[in-house]
Amino acid sequence: MEIRRLEPSDAASYRMLMLDAYRLYPDAFTASVDEREPLPLSWWEARVKPGDDVVELVVGAFDDARLVGVAGLRFEQRPKARHKALLIGMHVTASATGRGVGARLVREVLGIARRRDGVRVVQLTVSEGNAPAQSLYERCGFVPFGVEPLAITSGDRYVAKVHMWTDLEATDA
Repeated sequence: MEIRRLEPSDAASYRMLMLDAYRLYPDAFTASVDEREPLPLSWWEARVKPGDDVVELVVGAFDDARLVGVAGLRFEQRPKARHKALLIGMHVTASATGRGVGARLVREVLGIARRRDGVRVVQLTVSEGNAPAQSLYERCGFVPFGVEPLAITSGDRYVAKVHMWTDLEATDA
């Protein structure tokens, strides 16, 4: 299993994996298929552009050159919040579940965040009731700090989001 930062040449595979994730797990993501499917490939390429000073990046897990998992990182740009980053768009395919791929992806984005000058905190949200994902994040050093009720709509109902964070200086997950 290879874990590496995605590049523009990975954009089509990344798009396909995420559209499948939005279809299979609509409660897990703020984005939806209806929102993201019409976006041009250039939008996906922009999320994985190279460079050390990007606002967003995505790492991927590859099993024999097939993308089987992703986790993104968005760096805060506002001056008073530049010490924070947000883990976004985490997904591991069913074929790769239970093999430690999720933990490796989380550890990789945490390592990237640690190497980014000035970043101290990584935050994320996980849908309330998604115990496997929340447990993974807790094993990687994240702790819950609140629940946002009615955070997203999914069909005709609302889903709450558990907010979690980790202090990069206090953990080494």
